[in-house]
Amino acid sequence: MIPSRISPKGMIGIGFVLVFLGFLLPFMVVIKMIENSFLLSFLAYGAQVSGLILGIIGAANHTMLNRHDKDE
Repeated sequence: MIPSRISPKGMIGIGFVLVFLGFLLPFMVVIKMIENSFLLSFLAYGAQVSGLILGIIGAANHTMLNRHDKDE
């Protein structure tokens, strides 16, 4: 469970950083800045998936919080 201390915008920001990291690592492999390995590929994939999920959860929480503010 994600602690409630992280704001929805913070979750979206962390998710963006993870997705960007998941893009940057394979890109650096393609331009031969770093050497490819199974661990690196797995890390890049995990960063992309977890960043996407965290961003979606953050966007949903942000929407839910703003929806309740407009109803009142």
